Amino acid sequence: MQKKLANILFSTRLTSVLFIAFAAAMATGTFLDAGQDMSPTPYSRNLIYNTWWFEGIMVFFVINFLGNIVRFRLYKKEKWATFILHLAFIFILIGAFITRYASFEGMMAIREGDTENSFLSQKTYITTYVDGDFLVDGVAQRRVLETEVDFSGRLENDFNLNTEYNKQPINIKLEKFIVGAEEDIIPDENGESYLKIVEAGVNGPHNHFLKLGQVSSVHNVLFALNKPTDGAINITLENDNLTINSPFDGEYMTMATRAQGLLVKDSIQPLHLRSGYSIGNMQIVFPKPVVKGVFDVVKKAEFLKNDEDGLVLKVTANGETKSVGLLGGKGTNSSFKQIKVGGLDFAFKYGSKKIELPFSIKLNDFEAERYPGTERGYSAYSSEVTVLDEREEDFDYKIFMNNILDHDGYRFFQSGFDPDEKGTILSVNHDYWGSLITYIGYFMLYFGMMAILFSKHSRFGDLEKQLKKLKAKKAKTLAVVLLCFGLQGFAQEHSANDGHNHSNKPTKTQIDSVLRANITPKEHASEFGNLVIQDLSGRMMPVNTYASEMLRKLSKHDSYEEFDANQVFLSIQESPQLWYNVPIIYLKTKKADSIRHMIGVDLDEQYATLADFFTERGEYILAPYLDEAYKAQVPNGFQKEFKEADQRVNLLFNTVEGRSLKIFPIPNDDNHKWISNFEFKEDPTVIKDSLYNNFVKSGFLAYLYTLNAAKKSGDFSEASKLLKAFKDTQHRYGGSVMLSDQKVKTEVLYNKYDIFKKLFSWYMYAGTIMFVLLVFQIFKSHSKGLSTAIKVFKFIVIGLFVLHTAGLIVRWYLSGHAPWSDAYESMIYVAWATMLFGLLFGRKSDLTMASTAFVTAMILMIAHWNWMDPAIANLQPVLNSYWLMIHVAVIVASYGPFTLGMILGVVSLFLMIFTNKENKERMLLNIKELTVINEMALTVGLVMLTIGNFLGGMWANESWGRYWGWDPKETWALISIMIYAFVIHMRLVPGLRGRWFFNLCSIIAFASILMTYFGVNFYLAGLHSYASGDQIVSVKFILIACAIVAVLGAFAYRGHVKYYKK
Repeated sequence: MQKKLANILFSTRLTSVLFIAFAAAMATGTFLDAGQDMSPTPYSRNLIYNTWWFEGIMVFFVINFLGNIVRFRLYKKEKWATFILHLAFIFILIGAFITRYASFEGMMAIREGDTENSFLSQKTYITTYVDGDFLVDGVAQRRVLETEVDFSGRLENDFNLNTEYNKQPINIKLEKFIVGAEEDIIPDENGESYLKIVEAGVNGPHNHFLKLGQVSSVHNVLFALNKPTDGAINITLENDNLTINSPFDGEYMTMATRAQGLLVKDSIQPLHLRSGYSIGNMQIVFPKPVVKGVFDVVKKAEFLKNDEDGLVLKVTANGETKSVGLLGGKGTNSSFKQIKVGGLDFAFKYGSKKIELPFSIKLNDFEAERYPGTERGYSAYSSEVTVLDEREEDFDYKIFMNNILDHDGYRFFQSGFDPDEKGTILSVNHDYWGSLITYIGYFMLYFGMMAILFSKHSRFGDLEKQLKKLKAKKAKTLAVVLLCFGLQGFAQEHSANDGHNHSNKPTKTQIDSVLRANITPKEHASEFGNLVIQDLSGRMMPVNTYASEMLRKLSKHDSYEEFDANQVFLSIQESPQLWYNVPIIYLKTKKADSIRHMIGVDLDEQYATLADFFTERGEYILAPYLDEAYKAQVPNGFQKEFKEADQRVNLLFNTVEGRSLKIFPIPNDDNHKWISNFEFKEDPTVIKDSLYNNFVKSGFLAYLYTLNAAKKSGDFSEASKLLKAFKDTQHRYGGSVMLSDQKVKTEVLYNKYDIFKKLFSWYMYAGTIMFVLLVFQIFKSHSKGLSTAIKVFKFIVIGLFVLHTAGLIVRWYLSGHAPWSDAYESMIYVAWATMLFGLLFGRKSDLTMASTAFVTAMILMIAHWNWMDPAIANLQPVLNSYWLMIHVAVIVASYGPFTLGMILGVVSLFLMIFTNKENKERMLLNIKELTVINEMALTVGLVMLTIGNFLGGMWANESWGRYWGWDPKETWALISIMIYAFVIHMRLVPGLRGRWFFNLCSIIAFASILMTYFGVNFYLAGLHSYASGDQIVSVKFILIACAIVAVLGAFAYRGHVKYYKK
């Protein structure tokens, strides 16, 4: 019996079952939360992640791994890599067990100047105090009950607690759970009269209840209802009419009509219900008249994300039963609600538990940094604290993202802050042993994963040997090349025409002649340049600005041949296919020779076309090299060139596709988003107004049609009318972000004159000539002509400085922030400051003025070098985490080998379909080779995905103190790991072996990658979701895809059985 049980527990069949069961359970958990704001929710935790059977799967994994270590003798020297790998997973699961059951975490809120020595737990509890007449040594005894709960509005929540107090039986049962609850007055003739006041507090609205005939304080402001009180806001109820008499001036606005009025102090005025009153620093609303009733917990009419939940508990003691309503939830620490039942006194509280620290933390200062031009766009925030510990010396520390405070086994992370920026919110974690053991497992995992790729005695080493044998039998190496491409990590030789034949590419002369024949005249193109566009960073600008920046980034010039930026940008919209073949993408001299070689461009060519960067099959030639370039912490010269070229290619590609032309505002959009016609086609529902919807759908195409006709007739009046219609709709729907006509005109003029670039040469000429004249003056001091000329140039320099100042003011006006916010702005500002002091000192020294003008010219010259971007832009957020960069890069890179595996699987199945008696030997060699490469590719992909996913866990743990949270993205990455682990381990399971089944599963398994990459972003909720709810693939498409794979597998199986199955 024991042997039979051991055979089951340590079998590879059980391993495979565990892989699939674990993946299926996790997938179910993510789908249970589809449509929710975040995941995981209490619903999925209760049904999946926190269940005994789910943790049982992990226990069986540990048992199975330990048994297989012994069974397959993985502890032997030649199998050390596989041994470390299996041992790593055991450590990770043990660490997770400790984290789950021994650690705790929560949130700590501290206001500036305050000291705190406790925090609120992440878990929620129902806390019960029971008091009675039971005495011990004359001291009344209290029974304290603390029960962890995790209620969900989508579950039939069960809470039934049986206990006793001095042998008196007590039952506490959950009667009702309310999502989004509040305490309110329920009409009851036997109750008392109250007036409800809703105050807009710092952390959200707060309810206050003013009892008839009493005075209450709301944040030190007295309110009285039918009890006249000096210094209070007196509200009087008489004949069902309410009046207000305030000792403070204020104002109000009726919500329904938006009508406004003044609240005059010390005067009796009608009290307007459902109106927002501003009295001093207080914002209040009186939502309804005085109500006679009793307090109860009810569901809120409008649920907000951070609202408390409600419980109704039924309490039975000594034959008596009563109900009590509680408010609370995660992150709340409400006061106790008291009730007397059966002669016993009960006190109940629902919410997070207060956990005491063995030390205190004082918040000295909280600092929040914003991105320029945004109100809530925070670039960074930090907390300057002092740790007060009686056991050791106090010390100061600054907590910010990725810079944690670690003290006495507790870790503190910057999590958030109060809306008024006067308080911080720190996440707290106490998980020393769990994190330590898990980290040991992670590092063993990374080492073992890498080792199996290089060890001669691993399965990967065996596959390499098999491949060599197969290559000895046949000379084909295509699959090996594909493998190298899929791995995206190895350099490869690239001849001038590898995979992309440029022999039929049109010449530059031919392209330019087509452009000259079809280009829009500058006058009308400049009208088009006056439209407003929204760039990717959210900055509003004229099309002229966007076109100028685009052309400058692409070609390092302000024009293409004799065509200005407006003409170029408009031409791209008219003839996108033509611009695939226009040589406009700048390549640096010498430094970009490697790119020239790869894309097949002559070494003396300074510009490449968009088509040059793609093969005839549409493959992006730079793709295999970009992962390494972008993930390099200190990129080398080649990697920098790859990145710069990639950015230019993407800029032109997006412009050619029409993605960049964001000239249509979405009406009433909270984020003031504007879209292009291309984006509108992807989701026409974003614009609800039918007339405007039709205008966006067809307006720009109609303009292009009219423009084409105008170029033939020479009459652009109709095209100009359409441009005016575009401008009118921008003003109508653009909201507060729409630029004024004056600002558009100013920015277009700023672009036209490019004042700082011109100042460089003007300062240079003036400073040099003035300097030469001063040198001549040294030898001819009595020359009146020289003195006059020098004075003229002094005035010229002063005039240039005035222009310089005006340019800075205009840039400040256009950007909305001081013109020293980035590298380019700092340079032109330094140049201005240099010239300012040159003028100040130049009053006594003309040479100083001349020399300063020359130096200013040099500074402006440097500001306009290629590595400086003169574009006006919102400052972009910077990802400060090295963990994040590597985590994403490794995971995304793993998709290459998995895609390769899927393609090889398809090819292998087709080979089986087309096998016959005459070619079966030749086909078998190809199938064997492709299958070996397939397994190698999947192994590499699995190594990269596993390392990348757990690196993400380490980044999360270093950022906010939790290395695993069942977020859908990380969960689906783990699901993919389980599925591909199953595919790779199938060879060890009798009944699952064979090339047909392996290749079929390599195709099916790719669905998990598609779900990880696309599905989570578009269908599920979580930290990584950016378009949750958007349907990009229909159910019909999925069914058709499944049917195609099933048919392919069935036909391939027939050939496999007929010719290869023994």
